[in-house]
Amino acid sequence: MEIAENGFVFSDDLEKLDRLAIHNFLSTKSYWAKNIPFETVDRSITNSLCFGIYKDAAQVGFARWITDRATFAYLADVYVLEAFRGMGLSKKLMSLMLFHKDLQGLRRYMLATQDAHSLYSQFGFKPLEEPENIMAVVIKNPYKI
Repeated sequence: MEIAENGFVFSDDLEKLDRLAIHNFLSTKSYWAKNIPFETVDRSITNSLCFGIYKDAAQVGFARWITDRATFAYLADVYVLEAFRGMGLSKKLMSLMLFHKDLQGLRRYMLATQDAHSLYSQFGFKPLEEPENIMAVVIKNPYKI
């Protein structure tokens, strides 16, 4: 899938992704993946359904779905570079991703966010109805250096 709109390109082509730029953002600017090793980011991209946003071939946004493409998908590592925020790129990306052929007919779509509830609620995401049914193993600060 590739769509060009208003000078931006949205694509699910893994070959277009700038893995170094993605690693740089995640390891230095995100609150969820500080100090993440490049090898971990690289492996996560290879094993996920990924989407990039590009301006003049430069990576300006990214998101990936951890999914079996049959029943479940977890949205992770979503970002748009600060210089490109407020332009509706996140909304456009969400719209395109949720209609992607590999994400249709799933039982559950999930994500975790500290600060983007208003964005995701526009696309049907809401707090868990029965949070007591969801369990996790959480490793705090796994990428310490």
